[in-house]
Amino acid sequence: MTSLHDRPFRFGLCVFTPATRAEWIAKVRAAEELGYDVISVSDHLGMPAPIPTLLLAAEATERIRIGTLVFNTAFYHPTVLARDLATVDRYSGGRVELGLGAGYDRSQFDAAGIPFPTAGERVSQLERTVAEFRKPKSELDQYARFEQPAGPPILIAGRGARVLRLAAAHADIIAFTGTTEVRDGDGLKLGGITEVTDRIDYVRGLLGDRIDQVEFNIPIHKVAPKGATDGVTDVWQNRLDLTPDELNELPSLLFGTPEENADTLRERRKTLGLTYYTVLEPEMEAFAPIIQALR
Repeated sequence: MTSLHDRPFRFGLCVFTPATRAEWIAKVRAAEELGYDVISVSDHLGMPAPIPTLLLAAEATERIRIGTLVFNTAFYHPTVLARDLATVDRYSGGRVELGLGAGYDRSQFDAAGIPFPTAGERVSQLERTVAEFRKPKSELDQYARFEQPAGPPILIAGRGARVLRLAAAHADIIAFTGTTEVRDGDGLKLGGITEVTDRIDYVRGLLGDRIDQVEFNIPIHKVAPKGATDGVTDVWQNRLDLTPDELNELPSLLFGTPEENADTLRERRKTLGLTYYTVLEPEMEAFAPIIQALR
């Protein structure tokens, strides 16, 4: 069995800006040609709807897997979501990877005219959704027949203890946000390396015998030349009050040549167990040489 520290790397691309059919097709085909393994879409009002976008991405490509980063499960009835994703999985030839989260941004609920549940209520909905997709195949097949015999791999993203306990028990992929704690409903704010390592260590302590069965994922927000840390202050709508050395430590930021960054990712695989990186769309071209350096 592959251990956490020698698991092969995988690379995803989270795409969110294209507006037209032609732009989406061009972007996902470019990602496939550059060697990315997964195309992911987000689930935010103001961005394209995830399910039709996944179908378009699948139709336009041949190999690349398609996923969500992540469904806001508070917006969906679990059984209906299972039916819809099973249809996408069949139409895509079994390429779906299912990313799930509890929802965190109050403004999204306000825009949808949906009351903002408490954090506990949102996590309970996430738990119900995971339980739906983990039902025995004989039950799911009555209304959600997946192309993949065991169903799609499940990614669970979050930083709270209850979400990470759920992920440690049931997820195939655990996505660490790299964020620090904020007031519930206020969105996300990137934290320092201590926040990342604390959450990873917490999950490692929970996984037990599952430690070698689970992928660890984290986003890549910025790829920049070596020594460019002085110019990195605003990342992903966050103003980072960190020293250059602290910026260099963050797994979501990469500084250096492709070969240097490949070595950095190998080291982070060894120390943190991170092997699955999801690159935010603006960094697609800058990250691609790192994929080649690792392969």
